[in-house]
Amino acid sequence: MEGNNISLSDMILVIKRRKWALILPTLFIFLAALVLAAVWPSYYKSDATILIEEQEIPSDFVMATVTSYAEQRLQTINQQIMSSTRLLELINRLGLYSDLRNKWTTEEIVAKMREDIKFATVSADVIDRKTGRPTTATIAFTLSYEGKDPGQVQQVANELASFFLQENLKVRERQTVEASQFLEEEMNKVKAHIDELEKTISEFKEKNINKLPELLQVNLQTLNNIEQSVDRMKEDFRALKEREGYLQTQLAGLSPEYGYDIDQRRLAELKVQLVTLESKFSNEYPDVMKVKAEIAELQKRLTVINGKSKGVSPQSDNPTYITLSSQLASTRAEIESVQRQIRDAEKKRYEYGLRIESTPKIEGHYNALIAERNNNKAKYDDLMRKLMEARVAHGLEKEQKGERFNLIDPARLPEKPFKPNRLAILLVGLVLGLGVGIGLVSILEFSDDSVRHSFALSIATSFPVLANIPLIETKSDVKRNRIKRVVITSGMFSVIIIGIAAFHFLVMDLDVLWARFLRKMVF
Repeated sequence: MEGNNISLSDMILVIKRRKWALILPTLFIFLAALVLAAVWPSYYKSDATILIEEQEIPSDFVMATVTSYAEQRLQTINQQIMSSTRLLELINRLGLYSDLRNKWTTEEIVAKMREDIKFATVSADVIDRKTGRPTTATIAFTLSYEGKDPGQVQQVANELASFFLQENLKVRERQTVEASQFLEEEMNKVKAHIDELEKTISEFKEKNINKLPELLQVNLQTLNNIEQSVDRMKEDFRALKEREGYLQTQLAGLSPEYGYDIDQRRLAELKVQLVTLESKFSNEYPDVMKVKAEIAELQKRLTVINGKSKGVSPQSDNPTYITLSSQLASTRAEIESVQRQIRDAEKKRYEYGLRIESTPKIEGHYNALIAERNNNKAKYDDLMRKLMEARVAHGLEKEQKGERFNLIDPARLPEKPFKPNRLAILLVGLVLGLGVGIGLVSILEFSDDSVRHSFALSIATSFPVLANIPLIETKSDVKRNRIKRVVITSGMFSVIIIGIAAFHFLVMDLDVLWARFLRKMVF
């Protein structure tokens, strides 16, 4: 085809001339799209929506032991439910993918089910209570399942939602139970360690009963009191020794017998008188002789008394002597008592000195034991408090008062398939057929060098056209064209009939195809 300008009439002539090149591709592709829309099985989809509800009781009153975020817990539960064991059990129980069991392996069927299950979260912008900053939190999630049977699709979607609800309860309750068990085991371990420490401290106290650091001040005060007592008793001892010396001096000048002292005094008087008399008179003077005779008598008597006192002690009858002797004996008894008390006090002082000296040596070990016991008691009290909180949290989960999943939109029976879109397939087939037909017509037309108009001939030869000779058809030409059209038409119908028959016998019965097509078009 030649020429730069193509008018609408030229296009109409081209379509008339190349109508079969346009109709046949369009018809075949449209029929293929029609067959594809009819054969392609319908897939139904059912969704279930689950809301994540927060804890009913404020966390200020009851602190939950489940600390994982909802997103993390959802992913964990999703991995558990998507495990091959759970999915295979569900496939066998509900009889899913029965048409694929003889064609595919078990792993392929499980992988196909994973592809048919869709999990999506619903998020919202919230304010974090801890930080006060805006953040994104998951408030709900949806579960969907795709399949060929609408009843099975609904059942599987509800089963999956039930799995999530049950697994969430199990996970939260298991976490609370494990937290309580762990805290109780740790508390028992700490309690056993505390008992061992108490026993060790008790044995240590028994062994070092008087050397403990808490008795240091008492020992120091006692030692100070003992030293003061020793000083006081030494002063008393010195005073008693002085009194003893004084009494001994007093007794040295006294005789136990009362008359002996009189005779001595009388003898001393007579000796003085004799000296006086001898200075005045001679020895024969009667007074001198009398005094001498008396002196001799007194000396004889005193000699006899002294001899008796050297043998057996005479019974003292001198009151002064008796009094001083009694005082001396009492003083000596007091001296012995004070000496004994000083010795006892010195012994105690030595013992308390050893206690005080030993206290720093054992203080480090003792304080380490006490500190370890106190730390373990604090840890035990903290574990006891946490155990009580964990038990309360367990009751919270058991009563389903904590964070929970609530099925707000259960899976419904799908009324129409969500894929394939048969109308879109038919439209795409029609547009594609027209495009292929137009493309074929364009190729045939532009590759044809025939001159079909006088102006095209004048342009091609640069000579004017003098006359147009119309097409002259003979009877043989008309007959040949008629036969040609009949053959083409017969061939088209034969191809269509053979294709339909082949589809009927090899692929699907036409009655079944028509019934399925009508049912699917209705839905």
